[in-house]
Amino acid sequence: MAGLTGAVIVLPQGVAYALIAGLPPEYGLYTAIVTPVIAGLFGSSLHLVSGPAAAISIVVLSVVSNVFPPDSAEFIPAVLTLTFLTGLIQLALGLARLGVLVNFISHTVVIGFTAGAAVLIASSQMKYVLGLPVPTNSSFTQTWTALAQQLGATNFYALTIALATVLSTLFLKRVNPRLPTMLFGMIMGSLLCWLIDGGRQGVPLVGGLPGFTVPDFSFHTINALLPGAVAVAILGLVEAVSIARAIAMRSGQRIDGNQEFIGQGLSNTGASFFSCFAGSGSFTRSGVNYDAGAQTPLPQFLRR
Repeated sequence: MAGLTGAVIVLPQGVAYALIAGLPPEYGLYTAIVTPVIAGLFGSSLHLVSGPAAAISIVVLSVVSNVFPPDSAEFIPAVLTLTFLTGLIQLALGLARLGVLVNFISHTVVIGFTAGAAVLIASSQMKYVLGLPVPTNSSFTQTWTALAQQLGATNFYALTIALATVLSTLFLKRVNPRLPTMLFGMIMGSLLCWLIDGGRQGVPLVGGLPGFTVPDFSFHTINALLPGAVAVAILGLVEAVSIARAIAMRSGQRIDGNQEFIGQGLSNTGASFFSCFAGSGSFTRSGVNYDAGAQTPLPQFLRR
């Protein structure tokens, strides 16, 4: 049941986080499939669920878009390269037994970063809500300026679908928050899109699976992405270990920080060869996993 619950929750999250990272939605599903299995095999937490995460996704877009435009052919291979480098750095820190470093990053810093990421994520999704073209690598100010200038060209079909999705989610959450509210909202939005023939009304649809892509190991790409990979690696480790410890306070388990570093490092390194972008621990999915009765990492395998 824990595996089934986690699979239901990660489906809409994986799609959303891939879009935040500037990738086609299907890459989020791959990340939700491969990353948690490897992390579950080599991490120490019994309940931590890894995979696509909101804060990591927006940092991935920020780092790679400074090197390659999001619409270019080089963007996706560069994202995979960043994922590979992130995993190597995390693995090296774990093997060097530097898990104690997480203790020097204050909780206030993590809260501030998460709050800022939430604002940026919401802003980046407004172009889909309104159906307006905005360059993917636009800043916060540029995004809202572009939206304001085009407000008269709003696609009301897209806006209606977005509102139906959000309202359906909030409604079910009020009725019973333990039910898969986000999946329900996505189903209702998809159903409305089908009823109004959204594809003919300018609403972009998801279809097909991505072709096989490997990381770009050229010297130029690695050199350009390495500083950003350090930032993504540290952020991912802070998130994963913090979440693992928070859940462990409820379960009574003792968390090995170094082993979590190794698990996160191996998951990102391996997943980079399976069309996955950088992932970390998810507080939402980990908490639900624990509440659903999981006692080992097995649910992460069953939900695949």
